[in-house]
Amino acid sequence: MSDESLVKLKNIGKTVATRLHEIGVSSKSELKQTGSVEAYRRLSQAYPDKHLPFCYYLYSLEGAIKNCHWNDFSEKEKQSLRDSAMEPEL
Repeated sequence: MSDESLVKLKNIGKTVATRLHEIGVSSKSELKQTGSVEAYRRLSQAYPDKHLPFCYYLYSLEGAIKNCHWNDFSEKEKQSLRDSAMEPEL
């Protein structure tokens, strides 16, 4: 399952899968290795003219890694993801 097609993962539709491919992420194992926060940052950089809603991207990516729906995350988990995504890169 680690190399499962991205569109077969929970929370990942065709558009998100296509965009992940564009930033070099093409499997669940690559997404897991990259991490949801880094993948979200790369997507944000690749699409600077678009606002990428946290729920459609950051939470969905984390949910795909953990095999759960993004809406199942507690507000504390969502806040932690948002905080991580907004931290300056080192």
